Amino acid sequence: MENLFRPTGYYIIVATMAVLAVIVFIALHRVTAGYGMMRSKHWGPSINNRLGWFIMELPAFACMAVIWALSPRGGNPAPCVMAALFELHYFQRVFIFPFLIRGKGSMPWAIIIMGMVFNAINAYMIGGWLFYLSPDSLYSPGWLLSPLFFLGTIIFFIGMAINLHSDHVIRKLRKPGDTKHYIPQKGLYRYVASANYFGETVEWVGYAILTWSVAGAVFALWTFANLAPRARKIHAKYCDEFGDDYKSLNRKFIIPFLY
Repeated sequence: MENLFRPTGYYIIVATMAVLAVIVFIALHRVTAGYGMMRSKHWGPSINNRLGWFIMELPAFACMAVIWALSPRGGNPAPCVMAALFELHYFQRVFIFPFLIRGKGSMPWAIIIMGMVFNAINAYMIGGWLFYLSPDSLYSPGWLLSPLFFLGTIIFFIGMAINLHSDHVIRKLRKPGDTKHYIPQKGLYRYVASANYFGETVEWVGYAILTWSVAGAVFALWTFANLAPRARKIHAKYCDEFGDDYKSLNRKFIIPFLY
């Protein structure tokens, strides 16, 4: 396993991911990922939405679990707690979220495969740093009492709570069998088009702080680069579909009062 985390190769991957995040942010303003309310047949063959989400998110959970299990640092308290927070997020995304989805939507295989690769690389970056490449003295048990860990963990759970509540609000907009779109009105949807994306962004910013790592920062950057353009597209779709009823709400895209 150590051969997978040679410093030179690892940092090349991390730097490449940082550059790609910027490219993806720009590209997604022109290209619309065809899933969810933006799903499109142009993206090719699709499968059931629930199964698609399960398959797409599983590599993050599984890869982190393998890296953790095989690491000689696998019993160190601080890396274990930080890895557990990562796994907590993805446990919900893999084993709970897909089975709460309502309706009979679909997800293109192209999106699923890209998501699988993205999630596996993120687990590699985070897990590799926590369990192989971070300085031996950095994540001592005392790290769990540090201001950075304390602050980051609070932000992480605030973001998770926003994300979970926002997903709940979206699910409750429709009754079983209903396929119409509705304007969400509760929670942070009063301020932004995509409160769930805001919550997820906050979550990973918190994770970057609690790990105080380049890998965590790149993950947070990727989260924003991927979700912010999509939030703009969702905002535009609401404007087209609901017209002045939506525009009069004066909502931002993803960050309340700012963007």
